[in-house]
Amino acid sequence: MEKILILDFGGQYNQLIARRVREHHVYAEIKAYNRITPDEIRNERYRGIIFTGGPNSVYDPASPHYDPAVLALNIPILGICYGCQLIAFMAGGAVSSAESASEYGKTVLTVMDHMLFDGIPKESICWMSHTDYVSKVPSGFKTIAVTSHCPCAAMGDEKRKLYGVQFHPEVTHTEYGKRILENFLFSICGCTGDWKMEDYAGRMIARYREELSGKTVLLALSGGVDSAVAGLLLHRAIGENLICVFVDHGLLRKNEGDYVEQTLRKKLGVNMIRVNAGERFIQKLSGVTDPEGKRRVIGEEFIRVFEEEAGRIGHVHALAQGTIYPDVIESGSGNSAVIKSHHNVGGLPDVVSFDAIVEPLRDLFKDEVRSLGKSLGLPEELVWRQPFPGPGLAVRVIGEVTEEKLRILREADAVFSEEVIAGSMPGCRPDQYFAVLTDTRSVGVMGDARTYGYTVALRAVSTDDFMTAEWTRLPFEILEKAGNRITNEIPGVSRVVYDITSKPPGTVEWE
Repeated sequence: MEKILILDFGGQYNQLIARRVREHHVYAEIKAYNRITPDEIRNERYRGIIFTGGPNSVYDPASPHYDPAVLALNIPILGICYGCQLIAFMAGGAVSSAESASEYGKTVLTVMDHMLFDGIPKESICWMSHTDYVSKVPSGFKTIAVTSHCPCAAMGDEKRKLYGVQFHPEVTHTEYGKRILENFLFSICGCTGDWKMEDYAGRMIARYREELSGKTVLLALSGGVDSAVAGLLLHRAIGENLICVFVDHGLLRKNEGDYVEQTLRKKLGVNMIRVNAGERFIQKLSGVTDPEGKRRVIGEEFIRVFEEEAGRIGHVHALAQGTIYPDVIESGSGNSAVIKSHHNVGGLPDVVSFDAIVEPLRDLFKDEVRSLGKSLGLPEELVWRQPFPGPGLAVRVIGEVTEEKLRILREADAVFSEEVIAGSMPGCRPDQYFAVLTDTRSVGVMGDARTYGYTVALRAVSTDDFMTAEWTRLPFEILEKAGNRITNEIPGVSRVVYDITSKPPGTVEWE
């Protein structure tokens, strides 16, 4: 199988690079820069290497560097942002920091005639995010793209097949980013595209059939697509040795607990245990207002509930979870910064009583999980179910979580969902839409009387990877109907606002 190595230098888009490579049916795997040597790279027979971005300066002694011997492996290398600067630094060029050369956001890119830019217009939009830049290309390299502020927006050494781009081709904001990566993978690295999602399923099933043979596994089943796909995959591997536990933590959407139980039992025939633990979670969250604090509380309580269920079942060897790549990256895995701890990653307690944590989807993005679900026969309504955070409505209630706040939010969220579905065609709906109960109260007027109620924020985003997202331009009619219904039908709400923040700078969720 063809493989591309993504060498991680701490950037926030590293897993997104892997996803873009896999979109071209080429398998990509990520290794921390300090966890693999040039000799190991040679022995793994990678077709190409991609150096990721990162927040550091190559001249900072504490910044991540790498052995220059990698440049002599005769393996094509593409450096992105910090990766581009690092290649220049390693090869004897110069990297400088200058306010006039720094760029952030959409930028006009001018490219030269080069195979890396085959099929790309001379001018197009790219996504820049840098202060340092390559001020002098190394010997053997040529500048192959520029911007109005950056004298070297891309460089290449054709003889050694070493390339660097200062911009980010992996994000959707770069118009021809996918084509640039395609050119690198196929024209430069010589890949043919032999990796399929069905192959991933087969490998995982074979792996866990061997690793978990004769062992009992407890699956943390939320009812969302991630845990459902993980459950189907593990069921194929170990059959009846998989026991699914659905913890209703009292933080679900309106009627969601019953929906999950009925759908999964009926559609998938899952041997499922439902644990109604809402009161327990609400008590634990009493007085907790910090978002990370909420996640830690919920993460620990989840594990404790599973441990208790495991005790009732008998000896359980492993806990399985539907953890996916965005969970890992935002929780600060590897060299990346913590964006927010996910309850099943950064929210786990230090000590758990299971022998192992099993995460068969840890290397996949949401769209890949859905593709895998389809290949495994997961029903369409579950494949395309609205994403929902593990901590549930606790991170959509700003401030302390109470039963009253949850009541208000559940009703507001249900109204907004109804209006989005009623007012838009299935193929034209946002990729995620929900309500947030803010901790802000404001004055209102109802029936000639003064009110003082909560402000509800509505949020809708469009994205194909959930690593970046654009706020959705919903028709005003949908927003008007949702706003009127929420303020008229739900006591305690006096104002509705719409969130027009994209990711970045925001995240999809508020907390």
